Amino acid sequence: MNYWMVKTEPSSYSWDDFVKKGQDVWDGVRNYQARNFLKEMQLGDPVLFYHSGKDKAVVGMAEVSQEAFPDPKDESWVAVGLRVKQALKNPVSLEVIKSEDRLSEMLMLRQSRLSVMSVTKEEFNLILALAQ
Repeated sequence: MNYWMVKTEPSSYSWDDFVKKGQDVWDGVRNYQARNFLKEMQLGDPVLFYHSGKDKAVVGMAEVSQEAFPDPKDESWVAVGLRVKQALKNPVSLEVIKSEDRLSEMLMLRQSRLSVMSVTKEEFNLILALAQ
């Protein structure tokens, strides 16, 4: 099992939008490294849902419901299916993530422009613990 984070600007697609649908296609990714992460996602892998932009916080948890397939908007790229699991009790802000030494090596802190990225099991579990 692998662990992931997806990032989105809430003004274009928010956690609430995702919850209303229950599951959705995660498409429109146009970065080669992020695309490679989409290709690695496996059915049931857990995914942190991060609001970028003004909010800058992990707000929910999803899971991979469909492995990589051609992006419906451009078949030379890929998409995955994601299913809502749960909202975090307390969003975990970027400020909190940056202040936690055990998260200092997170890919999101080193390559902040990626919209899809891997996280370690330890990072994933710590973010969930910080949300309690």
